Amino acid sequence: MNDVSIVAAGILLFTLLFICIFSILLYLVHKRRLKNRLTYVAPRHFSHLLGSRYKQWGLLRKHMSELLETLRIKIKGDIFLGISGLLFLVGVVVGGLFFQTAKGTILFGLVVGLAPYVWLRGLLIHRRMGAQMDFLPAVELFYQCYLVTGERQVRIALQRTVEEKRLLGPMQAVFEQLYRNLSVRGDDDTSLRLMAASLGNVWADYFVNILRVSLSEGVSISESLRELLGDMRKARRANEQERHRLLEIRIANFTPILFLGLFIGINIKYNKTNSYYYYLLDPQGRDMLLNALLLIFASFLMGLWLSRKKM
Repeated sequence: MNDVSIVAAGILLFTLLFICIFSILLYLVHKRRLKNRLTYVAPRHFSHLLGSRYKQWGLLRKHMSELLETLRIKIKGDIFLGISGLLFLVGVVVGGLFFQTAKGTILFGLVVGLAPYVWLRGLLIHRRMGAQMDFLPAVELFYQCYLVTGERQVRIALQRTVEEKRLLGPMQAVFEQLYRNLSVRGDDDTSLRLMAASLGNVWADYFVNILRVSLSEGVSISESLRELLGDMRKARRANEQERHRLLEIRIANFTPILFLGLFIGINIKYNKTNSYYYYLLDPQGRDMLLNALLLIFASFLMGLWLSRKKM
């Protein structure tokens, strides 16, 4: 184990001990005041002070909070960043023990630390793909509810759309989140941006812009919704083709793992002793495994980037 791994192990143990003690004290001291402080951030809170002092941390914290809220995962951004930091320390320790090089220590720590964020982005793309085919029927239902309610308010039409519970697939949760945020949050732009991020396609951006105009100016949007539905029906075949391309990209992301597992499995089957020596004991074999892991991680990142461009 090198010096970097020893320092990381010490920091990891100290951090875990600090988290345990701090959690117990926080539970004992603030048990009766938790309900009153759900939407309040104390001016001397550590995350608030850190965000006000370091702008980059504040932007990162805001990005993670919006991403988690978009995925409807009930974890605070600070907690998720803390878990990622702990995983980075765990990766540094494990990388120092296994690879025993500075390259393996740092790179393996980065891969392990960034793995939760990559998983979140992959989950978001998976939900976007599932919602693409159901978005058109959802807009049609909202348009019908908007006409039935007299074209007065978007919030009333959203309420009727959600209460009818006729939305397909994940669209029910998406529209429920939008209606809840518009009713409670008090920030219409953020609520609409979260909906657009959860769907991640051009039609969702158009739909969100139409709702934004109605909420800000109070004008009727029936004509705009009618035009949007006409364009979406015409582009349905193109959307299906894009969906197949995204599926091909996702399949291609898992092929490096399959080939690596097949290659290692064949070597272990025919020569277990040499495989154990060259994969686990030989420094060049461990470096080869590290390079393979980095290439697989890079292929996942490229697949996420291409999927985002295709949306």
